[in-house]
Amino acid sequence: MREPFHPSTEQLSLADILAALGDPARLTILASLEKQGETNCGGCSLEMQKSAKSHHFKVLREAGLIRVRIEGTHRILSIRKEDIESRFPGLLAGVLANIPHEGACTKSNEQH
Repeated sequence: MREPFHPSTEQLSLADILAALGDPARLTILASLEKQGETNCGGCSLEMQKSAKSHHFKVLREAGLIRVRIEGTHRILSIRKEDIESRFPGLLAGVLANIPHEGACTKSNEQH
């Protein structure tokens, strides 16, 4: 399986990050990942089709907000806190502090 693209820390763009944060579903995903830590894609129980969830994960990943790590048939999601903090100090903490932590993601063994 091919490794997904992740921009390097130097390639992180404020415009891309802010655009990715402009969708309530993506904010919910980030809040959930912040609350519980890393999980696989199947652990995100947003009320939407799998293709829509995949799109949101891709937008977050390509903006540099999340890292997707492949383990067998699972894709494990985590927030790139250190990278974002080093490039844009305080940005992620400010965003996460101001969004509700409604559980869209839970620890799961479901495949994505």
